[in-house]
Amino acid sequence: MLRLVGILLAVVAAIAAAVLTWPSFFRLDRTFPVAQIVSFRPLLVVVFAAAAILFLLVAIIRPMRALALSLALICVAASAVSLTTVLGRGIGAETLPEKGEGSIRVMTWNTAGEATTAESIARVAVAMDADVVTLPETTIETGEQVAIAMRELGHPMWAHHTEYFAGEGWDAHSTTLLITPELGDYSVIESSVNGTTNTSTLPSAVAMPVDGEGPIVVAAHAVAPRQEYMDQWRTDLQWLADQCADQNVIMAGDFNATLDHMGGLGVDGGDMGRCRDVASRTGNGSVGTWSTSVPALLGTSIDHVMVSPQWTPTASVVLRTMDDSGSDHRPLIVQLDPAS
Repeated sequence: MLRLVGILLAVVAAIAAAVLTWPSFFRLDRTFPVAQIVSFRPLLVVVFAAAAILFLLVAIIRPMRALALSLALICVAASAVSLTTVLGRGIGAETLPEKGEGSIRVMTWNTAGEATTAESIARVAVAMDADVVTLPETTIETGEQVAIAMRELGHPMWAHHTEYFAGEGWDAHSTTLLITPELGDYSVIESSVNGTTNTSTLPSAVAMPVDGEGPIVVAAHAVAPRQEYMDQWRTDLQWLADQCADQNVIMAGDFNATLDHMGGLGVDGGDMGRCRDVASRTGNGSVGTWSTSVPALLGTSIDHVMVSPQWTPTASVVLRTMDDSGSDHRPLIVQLDPAS
């Protein structure tokens, strides 16, 4: 009887480890509570490794040896697979190359509303020579202050925005987008709050080039996957993926999702629609952009820049020097070159 119980425990443990290691295969990557657990894949590496050590110690007890060794083997395998995924996505490239002809830089930063000053945002954007800046949880008033400060620093930008429930005073209901005049004139598409023409709960801004020549720019903000918002979160991710049907799209912002949550959302080799995640292709896909309260390599990568095939990811940086700025997110800056 004890032998049968041990076998059942090992099977259950193997299934649980497999689900947390490869959630998209089981189509559980956007299901509570798996979605929340796999958000922290680097931490899972540590947890599985620690569990393996614990089971090896338990194996000293003779009656428990077979079960403990089986569980230790399962944890070692899960930790190794997760570590391979973490390292494959990248744990920290920290430099950007010189811009070439046609290169652009995109910065995204969830500023947590008034927690981050316009001066801080402008200073980082100018230092990074950003051509596109997406700012979830940032009002147009703050965005205009950022644009003015950037202009005074010799880096003019046009400010655009979208918001839900104007006048309610919650900055999370605003998303601001700054675009360099060198990319041409842009206009933000009007949207509704019902999730049919935008993300469901927090607004995303879709800016179209007036002359039709530049990239479509999407400043993304999906709702967080709290248990009561799981349906809206799934709908938001699908809506964002649908924005990447065009050949020339740059989408950046707070997706409240990691690559582990995007199974089945990509087409033609993309991660979401036809768009590919830049950080994971340039050595920073496992560096946590949230939360600044924990080390970057133990955080979760929920802020992304995604681009369609017309752009080639060149480099990326997750800026860790701004952890005391007020926001609980880290800025992500990427460099893109036109695809040859």
